[in-house]
Amino acid sequence: MKAMKYLAAAAVALTLPCAASAQFLGKEDMQVTGNQMPGTYWAPKPSTMTPYVAPNKPVWRLKEILAAHNGQSDWVQPIIRNKDQVADYISMGAGIKTKQKMWPDDRIIFIVWEGSIKVSIDGYEPFVATKGFMVNVPFRHMYTLENVGTTPALRFEVRQNGSEPVYPSSVTPDPEKGMTYVKVTEHPGPAKEKDSNPIYVDYMKEFNGTDKRYGGKFVWDDHFTSNILRGPAPKEVPPDTNLGHFHIGMTEFWFVMEGSIGIKIEGVPYFKTEAGDIITAAQGRWHRAGNDPSAPWSTRIPINPRPPILHNFEAKE
Repeated sequence: MKAMKYLAAAAVALTLPCAASAQFLGKEDMQVTGNQMPGTYWAPKPSTMTPYVAPNKPVWRLKEILAAHNGQSDWVQPIIRNKDQVADYISMGAGIKTKQKMWPDDRIIFIVWEGSIKVSIDGYEPFVATKGFMVNVPFRHMYTLENVGTTPALRFEVRQNGSEPVYPSSVTPDPEKGMTYVKVTEHPGPAKEKDSNPIYVDYMKEFNGTDKRYGGKFVWDDHFTSNILRGPAPKEVPPDTNLGHFHIGMTEFWFVMEGSIGIKIEGVPYFKTEAGDIITAAQGRWHRAGNDPSAPWSTRIPINPRPPILHNFEAKE
């Protein structure tokens, strides 16, 4: 409850005037990019469009992922690979429990999409995460995940690129390419998680099926930012001449939590998505994401490597 009260306050605090309307498909959508800087600027943009290198692509459609793994209960589908972040869809069969481990200096987050996962994090009461739970595992906290349901449990997990897990000495580490695990002592101890980063948000309970507008933070630190952007359908899709914005030096991607998110990415025709899909705007490409008129309410979870990210909008002079 404390976490949700914080998030509600954040939603109000972040609803600020800005020149971000090009990012969204409706003026009514929440604005979370902050106040506009005065004047215009020269922003560095790649001379040629940044290519999508596998497994990265403009959209990963959940129904296609599930079809590719039909009949399997335990699998990992790589989704995002860039210089900052790594993300996968991960399925665990009934009764499967992960090895206890922690991440040394960076949190991980995941969104449960199917099944029931018992999350046990040192220092926190265990809880069962079901569809729509957004879970934040603080760095330097041992944790385990256990499928406590009778069907496979599916989650979308995001980690910092270059961060490898640490295991207690009682556990045999999973092999990591290019790494050799050695037994050590470590310092300092477990990180103290701040109140501004809740351990979980039960999205389906708090928002799905309601008329709540929402634009607050889920997690926010110097290497991770993830917001919850929710709003009603706009009347129409803006024309392709509305380029949106681009980011300098980083890739942005979104998890579609509800409804249909439409997006125009430089070099890619406008397309719309369904809940569970993953959208990626390659580094430096113009993009304009927002709610598509085909769904009454839509929600997207943008994920970026640092806050607040600079939005470079086309200057209208």
